[in-house]
This record gives sequence, structure tokens and C-alpha cells, in this order.
Amino acid sequence: MFSTVAVEPIATGISAADGSEIVDLEVTQRKGPWRSLSGSAGYGTGQGIKAEASWTHRNLFPPEGSLTVTAIGGTLEQAANVTFRRANAGRRDRTFQIGGGFSRTNFDAYQANTVNVGVNWSRQSTPLWQKRWTWSYGAEIIGTNEKGAALTADGDRPRRTYLIGALPLQLQYDRSDDLLNPTKGYRLIARASPESSLQGKLHAYGRLTGQATGYYPISNSLILAGRALVSSISGASLDDIAPSRRIYVGGGGSVRGFGYQQLGPKDAQNNPTGGLSSVEFALEARYRFGNFGIVPFIDAGRLGQGSTPSLSAMRYGAGIGGRYYTNFGPMRLDIATPINRQPGESRVALYISIGQAF
Repeated sequence: MFSTVAVEPIATGISAADGSEIVDLEVTQRKGPWRSLSGSAGYGTGQGIKAEASWTHRNLFPPEGSLTVTAIGGTLEQAANVTFRRANAGRRDRTFQIGGGFSRTNFDAYQANTVNVGVNWSRQSTPLWQKRWTWSYGAEIIGTNEKGAALTADGDRPRRTYLIGALPLQLQYDRSDDLLNPTKGYRLIARASPESSLQGKLHAYGRLTGQATGYYPISNSLILAGRALVSSISGASLDDIAPSRRIYVGGGGSVRGFGYQQLGPKDAQNNPTGGLSSVEFALEARYRFGNFGIVPFIDAGRLGQGSTPSLSAMRYGAGIGGRYYTNFGPMRLDIATPINRQPGESRVALYISIGQAF
């Protein structure tokens, strides 16, 4: 919001009771540009080459009403979205957002042509003020034509059209000491999304996710970090859920050692089917020396086609990562391999990102 901010003490000639001098503080601030451009580009195994660009006018609708236009182009994904966002909507720190767009994806798990529109209210943390309680709630309508995995051994990959209404909710309690590089404390996140097919007879189901992360300093240079996640979709069969709305496991933000969405059941053509429940665990030892760090880790996960999470038949991945710590957060490079590798699974998976894995 600002291009420069300066604070200068001004002498008043008035002494306090303890003999110190009372001063005034003169604050000078200059607004930043209203319009900004941003972009990124990269490559992900299972996600292909992708470039993203966005344009934002942060005060197009005064006061504090911004408009953002985003475009994504890639080998496996193309999309365009428009978002209106108003900060301090009705009360301090409450954000109102409405947006919509379309996307085309061609992943191993599914091919989808999707149009969506949604509205959302939220209270979020920022790098300047990390809040203890944050929340969001909203509504979304998704229209999508998708081709998913074959759910029978002799079947073909079916293509169907879905019209879905959702009411996504999220609540987070954050006692960690940093957003991008926590060294102590913990975070608890609960997500719920009642959803229903809006075609013909209404068919309702629920998506539930709970996640806990913790950070314990062994010493000034060594942090032990852990993560546990449980998710479930209840009230519908796997065939009733759009492939893009199913649960998937595997990848840099999930169980490392496996490709993107690649852990779990597959069809006869080796395409991930997705599931109705998952359990994930991760444990890291983050050792830092100066601006660099080494992070050995082990991840575990299971994807189930039933809605009840289970710990049976867990799969594991292990590896080591490097960190370069910048003034805005760590750059992350992790390399991992699946334990007890199965036919068709990669020997090694590489992940590059900004911020810690969790």
C-alpha cells in the first residue's frame, strides 16, 4: 500500500517525570502504485509447464475495493479468472470477495472443462499481523464436464457433466511464530464443505478435512516439525463425485516421494481414481546454519475409496531437502523416494517451492 514510510522524532522541550524528554513522532507516508503486474512460471511433475500472470488495481472501487484479472497458460492447465475483493468490508479485517472464471485441465487423474463462480467472506493473517483466529465462509457454483479414471477393470474412462453447489467453510487456530518459516507453536485447521448436485434430484454429501501441524525447537538451529491430516467425503459413492472433487494424495504438498496425485488406487490404464478418504503424516528435522539448511524427512499416507479413514496399508516416502533462507521466507528443494516402490512408480521425485512444506 505504501512506497515509502518514514518516522521522525520531533523535540517538544517537555520533560517526563523520570527526566527523559517527551517527543512527538512525525509519520510521513507516500502511497504505492494502485496498479500492479505479477507473474510466475515453472514446471511440476504431473502438472507440466505452467505460467501465470495477473493484473491488479487495488483501489478501483474506493475504498479498498480491488479488481484482479488472472490468466494461466500451460501444457496441462489453462485458466482465466476475475476477482473483486473489498478489504475491511463492514468491519475491520473482514474481507469480502466475489469471483469467477473457467479452466481446462488435463491431468492423469482427470480431464476437466470447468466454469465456476463464488462469493466469500474471510478474516486472514498477513505478514504484518499474524492472527490467532482466522476463518472463511462462502458459496460456490461449479459447472464442469469431466473425464475421470475407469472405475471398473474393463471400463473406459467415462465423460460426464456435473453441476455442483458448495458452501465451503474453514476455521484456523494459529499459535505458531511465523507464517512462512515457523520455529515453535502449532496450527489447527478444520474445513467443511456441504455440497450437492444441482442436476435433477438433489444429492447432498459432505467434504471434511482436519489438519494439525506442530513445531518444536530442539535447539536454536534444529526444529522438529510434524503434520497430521485426515479427510473424508461422506454421503455419496465415488462414482457420484466429480473426478476433480475427489480426494487425491501424493506430491510436494502431500506425501513426498510420489508424483502429483499418484499415491493410491489406479485404473487399468494406470490413471489415479481418487478416493473418498485419506490419512497423511509427515515428520521433518529442520537444521539451519546461517542462510542455509538441511531437512531430512519421512512422509506417510493412505488413500481409501471408502469414506472412513484408515491406517491400514499406509505408504511411505523418505528424503532430504535443502533450504535457502531469504528475508521473505525459505526457498525449498526436496528430493524423495517411495519406500517399497511399486511397478510404475518413479524412483525419485523432486520438489521446488517457496516456504516450508508445512
